[in-house]
Amino acid sequence: MSSDVTVVILAAGQGTRMKSRMAKVLHRAGGRSLVEHAIVAALGVAPPERIFVVVGHQAAAVREVVERTGAGTFEQKEQLGTGHAVMCGENLLAGLSGQLIVTVGDCPLIRPETLAALADRQRKTGAAAVVLTADVPDSTGYGRIIRDQNGAVEAIVEHKAATEAQRAVKEINSGIYCFDAAEFWRHVRLIRPDNPANEYYLTDMIGILNNAGLRVAATKIHDAGELLGINDRVQLAEADDILRERKTREVMLAGVTIEQPETVTIDPDVRIGMDTVIGPFARITGNTIIGEDCKVGACSILHDAVLENGAEVFAFSMVSSSKLGENAHVGPYGRLRMGADLGAGAHVGNFVELKNTRFGAGSKSMHLAYLGDSEIGSKVNVGAGTITCNYDGKKKHATVIGDGVFVGSNSTLVAPVALEDSSYVGAGSVITEDVPGGSLALGRARQVVKKDWKKKEC
Repeated sequence: MSSDVTVVILAAGQGTRMKSRMAKVLHRAGGRSLVEHAIVAALGVAPPERIFVVVGHQAAAVREVVERTGAGTFEQKEQLGTGHAVMCGENLLAGLSGQLIVTVGDCPLIRPETLAALADRQRKTGAAAVVLTADVPDSTGYGRIIRDQNGAVEAIVEHKAATEAQRAVKEINSGIYCFDAAEFWRHVRLIRPDNPANEYYLTDMIGILNNAGLRVAATKIHDAGELLGINDRVQLAEADDILRERKTREVMLAGVTIEQPETVTIDPDVRIGMDTVIGPFARITGNTIIGEDCKVGACSILHDAVLENGAEVFAFSMVSSSKLGENAHVGPYGRLRMGADLGAGAHVGNFVELKNTRFGAGSKSMHLAYLGDSEIGSKVNVGAGTITCNYDGKKKHATVIGDGVFVGSNSTLVAPVALEDSSYVGAGSVITEDVPGGSLALGRARQVVKKDWKKKEC
């Protein structure tokens, strides 16, 4: 990162081929919107305050996403070409010296290292501009890079205007540039809309700078796949596949076992400790943090979850905005949500749901329970079928269960209610009043047996 680099990300277009009511750069691949991927790449070369996104179509929605990253925006109210887009920010940008990188908001595979290499090339050569290029097997439709005998870029020729010899060139223009900022602003107003679309194209800067006697260089990217632009949902899916593979590879190289990694989804900001094992078809998203020696079972979903060392999420479980302490277990088919917090060694079993509940160390609820808006102490046993009745139709109410409490199966705890330390609740009870410590509470009707009932029916 350099404080002398400014990055402009072009993101004003609609993207009509996406067939969507949403701006193209807001579509997501690999766990981020397209424009967020562009910003992450830019952060490899510039601080947030020198990153600017050009907004246009659905400007307010794009701006909302961008500003969460710390980057700035300016608006291109009419889409009159790439050169016009940059010129719309002249009041913000022209006073920023150093280097000016112009990149695009719909190429999510560009790596920070690629932009860093582009900036480094401009810095070392002193060229007025450096173009990021690539060799591709089929260059149809791309602008061709025409070099002089010394390897400098002489021109960028669009496919329609190219001669047969020029069309044979495999080196293509990526649409990503690094300029000497002073030279760019000195010459940018020479761009003219002398084309059928009457637009101002940034590619014209190459000829303008050459005509001014300035040098234009190029740096060729080794992996042309980084330049995959997103124009439709098929390309969006292709980019998602590549980004997901990058992340699973990164995680495995850091010491994590992933079973059938091609089936697993891991978002870019997820962190996973070594010797953790991830089962097939797991989905780990958001800002999830997983410690060491953890296990995430097949088909489980974790979002903004925290798993401390040794925690285990069994198959088909969901953990959302919740935490598992050391060696805590949940599932299979368990669900933790909205701030659920399992203490160390706590066990939550199959078809148990916790919502906004702290479940103390060593406590257990192994089958078929709902525990919501509760504070549950350590070494508590919650029997199968237990529910906390936390909602009265208007407000939520809390259930407080002390340490060492035993709650029998099929109990109903009507909040607000407290079960003090070491109290007991008999199976099948409906508890509507507080239970003192060490007491046994029974809240069920007396059993009545009517003998010979069947005979009387007949």
